[in-house]
Amino acid sequence: MEVGSERYDLTAETVSEFSDAVYRLALSYTGNREDAEDVCQEVFFRLFRKRPALESREHCRNWLLKAAANCSKTLLTSAYRRRGIPLDSIAEQGAEDDYDDGTVLAAVAALPPQQRLCIHLFYYEDLPIAEISRVTGLRVNTVKSHLQRAKEKLRESLKGEFDDVP
Repeated sequence: MEVGSERYDLTAETVSEFSDAVYRLALSYTGNREDAEDVCQEVFFRLFRKRPALESREHCRNWLLKAAANCSKTLLTSAYRRRGIPLDSIAEQGAEDDYDDGTVLAAVAALPPQQRLCIHLFYYEDLPIAEISRVTGLRVNTVKSHLQRAKEKLRESLKGEFDDVP
């Protein structure tokens, strides 16, 4: 496909191909399944409503990941979230319960949102630092700093957990 002459074709396969990556990013960012599902639905709704000019599969993936990060951020800072009563005070199930099993995911979920986002994109989505910078809108050096600080926090929080692993 020549750049500029055609657009990346958006189909139902686009949803099935990228929905896991969008959901994982949203889950990593929001910390609970229900919010991640809402974000995932919103991202694909925006994709098909706006129909942006996407040049390739990678461009589509990056657009979706950036939209997922932005939707997650918007959800977490919304007035509804700030004024709402947390479910854990009602039903003893909080946002971190999805990860509360003492694993690496629990340690990642405990990171600050920007560090968690950078770790997710780097390790789970295999994006290079320059691409993470474009997706998140952060500077390259900021992404590097977030990754370094997150690794230090993970190393400290997981200290001794995996000493018996060869």
